[in-house]
Amino acid sequence: MSYIIRFTEEARQDMKKLDGSVKKQVVAAILKVSKNPLPKNEGGLGNPLGNKHDNNLTGLCKIKILNPSIRIVYQLVRVDKVMNIIVIAARSDDEVYKIAAERTK
Repeated sequence: MSYIIRFTEEARQDMKKLDGSVKKQVVAAILKVSKNPLPKNEGGLGNPLGNKHDNNLTGLCKIKILNPSIRIVYQLVRVDKVMNIIVIAARSDDEVYKIAAERTK
């Protein structure tokens, strides 16, 4: 069963900054993962995050797009079957994790 996808306002702004072809890749990746967004260690498609670059991101997962290098960080609300998109960024991992930590405080 697919999860409902919700974007934080910041993630909406992130999406607006991407060009058209990259937006299509991001949407396709999010839709694919939303069908089973659980962490990989639970049989899902999400890459679980923990403590990354001095940022505690336990409970968050990421989707990695390789070309161009995009990171999408999301949080699951399992009870409501919601996948909250927190960050969409064409940045290095440590920058994305810092942004995610700031947005989830």
